[in-house]
Amino acid sequence: MKITIKEIAKLSGVSIATVSKVINRKDSKISDETKNRVMKIIKETGYVPNRVASSMITKETKTIGLVIPNIANPFFPEVVRGAEDKASEAGYSLILCNTDDQIDKEENCIAMLQEKMVDGILYTASSRRHAISESLKHVGIPIISLDRDIVGLPVQGKITVENVEGAFEAVSYLIKRGYSKIIHLTGPETSTPTKQRIEGYKKAMDAHHLPYDDSCIIEGDYTSASGYATMEKAIRSGLTFDAVFCGNDLIAIGCIKALKKHGLKILEEVGVVGFDDIYLARMMDPELTTVSQPKYLMGYKAVELLLEVMGENKEGRREEILKTTLVVRETTR
Repeated sequence: MKITIKEIAKLSGVSIATVSKVINRKDSKISDETKNRVMKIIKETGYVPNRVASSMITKETKTIGLVIPNIANPFFPEVVRGAEDKASEAGYSLILCNTDDQIDKEENCIAMLQEKMVDGILYTASSRRHAISESLKHVGIPIISLDRDIVGLPVQGKITVENVEGAFEAVSYLIKRGYSKIIHLTGPETSTPTKQRIEGYKKAMDAHHLPYDDSCIIEGDYTSASGYATMEKAIRSGLTFDAVFCGNDLIAIGCIKALKKHGLKILEEVGVVGFDDIYLARMMDPELTTVSQPKYLMGYKAVELLLEVMGENKEGRREEILKTTLVVRETTR
């Protein structure tokens, strides 16, 4: 027989309201002795709170939606871990939605999360989305954009990284190490991070008075298959280069595979730098020089910001831009 909150209160010798406050972590004014007693009874009885019934009273479901484009990209699991850890600390559950970088699936995920009455959404847009839809304009719950920002999206805050600065540092490092003919393999140019990393690439080339043109920037997507294909395209076109700045680490992995196929020596003949610092960057041979993003912190901070927005401080758009770090390994001299 399923035990109720009323029975927990009776067994603990406290009111139903006190049990409710302990369960929902709104117990700052309740003594540790009372909290421990209530939690002991809950554990012993195997009581599971009825969140649906609770939400009808509190207008909260204690759930957060997290929309990401590609869970197979090793960048995102670390973001998810950070978000989940912070959500758990605050007594929230996370509903994860993977869109496979498809705009239609993304729309369906956001609609589903609203039907589930989540309290807020963390949203990483598809790299192919270049404009918001009518349905996104009218989402009636707080949204924090994560990693990728969409112009016109009515968000309450956003968490991004220093994409321009990270790209500038990476390309400048290549130049300082003696590379001068640097090409850039990118993700989709509809994506904000792609645009910002192209900007950083151009700024570095300009700052060091090195020539480049549109042929040096080759668009693809954020996959290793794209890295391989765009590198093959560069080689077949006869483009002259001695270094490659890649829009993310997966692109770099595909790029290196293509370079090796054509007998080009990594580091000595061609330097390669990625972006993200996924765990595979350390597992490669040679290990990948890359720009490290604080992936776990991005997820953690996104939930932190969402909770702030859902709490007392509801007004105003907030933005937090996290720092990147260049990690030098074995694919650059």
